[in-house]
Amino acid sequence: MKYDFDKMTNRRGSGSLKWDVPERELPMWVADMDFETAPEVTLYLVERVAHGIFGYSVVTDDWYRAYQDWWGRRHGLKMERDWLIFCTGVVPAISSTVRKLTTVGEKVLVQTPVYNIFFNSIRNNGRVILESPLVYDGREYAIDWDDLEKKLADPQTTLMLLCNPHNPVGKIWDRKTLARIGELCYKHHVLVLSDEIHCDLTDPGCAYVPFASVSDICRDNSITCMAPTKTFNLAGLQTAAVMVPDPVVRHKLDRGLNTDEVAEPNAFAIGAAVAAFTRGEAWLEELRQYLYDNKQLVRAFVEKEIPGVKVVPSKATYLLWLDCSGITEDATELAEFIRKNSGLYLTEGEEYGVCGRSFMRLNTACPRKRLEEGLERLQQSVMAYVSHEREGKRV
Repeated sequence: MKYDFDKMTNRRGSGSLKWDVPERELPMWVADMDFETAPEVTLYLVERVAHGIFGYSVVTDDWYRAYQDWWGRRHGLKMERDWLIFCTGVVPAISSTVRKLTTVGEKVLVQTPVYNIFFNSIRNNGRVILESPLVYDGREYAIDWDDLEKKLADPQTTLMLLCNPHNPVGKIWDRKTLARIGELCYKHHVLVLSDEIHCDLTDPGCAYVPFASVSDICRDNSITCMAPTKTFNLAGLQTAAVMVPDPVVRHKLDRGLNTDEVAEPNAFAIGAAVAAFTRGEAWLEELRQYLYDNKQLVRAFVEKEIPGVKVVPSKATYLLWLDCSGITEDATELAEFIRKNSGLYLTEGEEYGVCGRSFMRLNTACPRKRLEEGLERLQQSVMAYVSHEREGKRV
């Protein structure tokens, strides 16, 4: 491989949210990677810093072209330049959408278990969270179509937050499924916001389907959030985009983003995105293979060494959803025990909705040596937890 994903970069003391933990702890929770970004992006940043002047920035023509070319070439989505609006992040875009395109007291639908910050964006703005839980058959997840349509048909439901691909379960929604979602939302006058930030992190040979590419209905009744930040580990640079084909919806959201002051780039946000999309493709292809191998390692290890825990199959993201129902129905308690016992820091599944109560989320985006250490800690702590529970029952 040309790029070194085995490099054990030390992130402590760098102001990292993920690594702001006690010395003995190993964080595998929040969704950022322990890999240095593509060298091609770093080179751009070094050159930009060397310029020495960091005044106000504009969105340049090559930023629009970079998004258009990347999504057109890799994902078969043709977008017009005017559809794109810069924003500082996907989460700010979601919150602005909720504030600008719904009213207080209206319902925003989510398919749980789902990215926990969706709940914050809804609740913090005085809207009502409406859950349509995905159906879990003990192996994989699917949509409960009757429940989904019933809740979309509620006149108080005005927005659906779609996670595509789905975090935390790693599901890639196929074209037929997305078309059906689009038709139901259009039928019941519900706007779709599709969060597609994980779209490039699919297993080798697997492709995601942009919601807006499925049909005219999906395109014209949707907002798509996209960014290089998950793909290239650039979240701290605050760079993202929203794609809004419908001109009326686009005007409203543009006003919302500007009112919220999340539509102006910092000195590095535009150029870094351009560098990633125009120079980082080879790095991404090697990353995808490395992440796939990491996920395979976790699956094999858990199946062999940790009875009672199952890894839910996934084709996207570097996050794995661990089914702990064979051990406990309270994975929050288990996650707390693991962190105290071995220092391994995972995310409890209940953060993604009540239906995630018996699950934990594991971030595999790290050098293999670090991942192996995490798995050893996981095995040690789960066995200790099982032993502890048995002893407690005897008492």
